[in-house]
Amino acid sequence: MKIYTKTGDDGTTGLFGAGRIAKDHVRIEAYGTVDELNSAIGICTANAALKDLLPLQQILDRIQHELFVVGGDLATPQETAYPVPRIQEAHIAQLESEIDVLDADLPPLKNFILPAGHPLAAQLHLCRTITRRAERICVTLHRLEPLSSPTVQYLNRLSDFLFTAARWVNIQTKTEEVAWKNS
Repeated sequence: MKIYTKTGDDGTTGLFGAGRIAKDHVRIEAYGTVDELNSAIGICTANAALKDLLPLQQILDRIQHELFVVGGDLATPQETAYPVPRIQEAHIAQLESEIDVLDADLPPLKNFILPAGHPLAAQLHLCRTITRRAERICVTLHRLEPLSSPTVQYLNRLSDFLFTAARWVNIQTKTEEVAWKNS
């Protein structure tokens, strides 16, 4: 099977079990942004392995798999009969549990911090901002076409996890967090 099909040359793309839509449709923007996020998290997963941060590497690996579920969910309109895995409340609860575990190792925040510090922490902050963008796009999509799963909540919690993970990496690598200075 060839990688190119030429079916998208007219500016449309196929949805799972539901025909074709324009490539600039908000639905495509939503799952395209989730794909971008997954790629950025892939960089973090690889760098966590290099830094011997196995617990984080394992969580990020699982999140990458979950983001495939999010992407498939977003590529499958609610009304389709096509069977597709969907994000569940259990995915959100798992992220909350992991936030709590990482947070237990962190000092309380006393001021705003910059998305900086260790290079892996900075990469996790970048992933957090991509997650927030994906969340905003999904909110827009949900207003147009109700989503069939708690995708927005999952993305919201994922951004919280990524913020916490970035702080955790700075602590684990003994890298100082950069406090925001109002100049």
